[in-house]
Amino acid sequence: MKKLFFIPTLALAILACHSAGNDKKAELDKLKKQESELKSKIQALETELSANDSAPKGLAVSVISLKAEMFRNFIDVQGKVDADENVALSSEMPGTITKINVKVGDEVSVGQVLAETDARAISQQISDLQTNADLVTQIYEKQKNLWEQKIGTEVQYLQAKTNKESMSKKMAALQEQLKMTKIISPINGNVDAVDIKLGQIASPGMPSIRVINYSNLKVKADVAETYAAKIQKGADVVVRFPDMNDSIIAKVNFVSRAINLSSRTFNVEVLLDNKKQYHPNMVARLSINDYQSATPVLIVPVNVIQKDENNSFYVFVAEGNKAKKQLVNIGKQYNGKAEIISGLKEGDLLLESGYDLVNEGDLIAYKK
Repeated sequence: MKKLFFIPTLALAILACHSAGNDKKAELDKLKKQESELKSKIQALETELSANDSAPKGLAVSVISLKAEMFRNFIDVQGKVDADENVALSSEMPGTITKINVKVGDEVSVGQVLAETDARAISQQISDLQTNADLVTQIYEKQKNLWEQKIGTEVQYLQAKTNKESMSKKMAALQEQLKMTKIISPINGNVDAVDIKLGQIASPGMPSIRVINYSNLKVKADVAETYAAKIQKGADVVVRFPDMNDSIIAKVNFVSRAINLSSRTFNVEVLLDNKKQYHPNMVARLSINDYQSATPVLIVPVNVIQKDENNSFYVFVAEGNKAKKQLVNIGKQYNGKAEIISGLKEGDLLLESGYDLVNEGDLIAYKK
């Protein structure tokens, strides 16, 4: 019985070993096939890389295609905001401040009384003089009537007339003195500062109240004598206010013809067209247009322009995969840009980077 049981078991083991051998052979065949495919791919990549390596290599550069546009040149100067009507008022007569009729920010008009000093003494003199003036006037009227009736002498009439006229002049003088005790606005505007207090002694020349008309603000700048023939009234100007991060486009309103002897500068002014958001003495930067090309021209960065041993200007342009040295004539320069008079044409590919590393005819490759 034992022998009969052993024979089937041995047969099963032999079959299992045979099956395992077949699986390994199949796996080996599969791996060899994959190996063949990988070798084919490797060979193809190597061939491609070899072809690329054999191609000519060039310096990596970037280029810009040139287009014609208007070229403008500007003169940059610094100025400040000012007001046509900006007055610091003071009392015309010494005295104690008795009234202050305005405060900072108030809008005032021409002839408005802003403050007053003690005028009691002058007022009393006027009151006393008025009594005498009334009497002298009555005497003159009566003497005039008598003279018209041929009564009395001409001397009496002339004396009465003289007394009346003299009294009128004295009264006018006192009235003028009384007016001088008042601080009166000569312009329409706004009160910008009140530098006096009640009871304070005011004196001529001591700033008391400042009035500014913000409707007539302008920018003033001193420009070097070099540009005297280049800046004209009506020229375009860009006015920048760095502290406000703001700018406007305006026109030059005034150009002084006189040159300052000490600074060798002349004055230019630009109106701000009733823009009240700006403040007197604020810093402003002016870019005044002194030149504009008659027609669109080619413009290139100044840094790409080089000079050769003959002091000729040149740039590098791309022709296919090679760098070409191109002589140019340049015109005006402003803000890192130069006007090209001749030597280039629209559509030329100008080397913008790498231009300083190539020579005539060098191979180049465009950066992507």
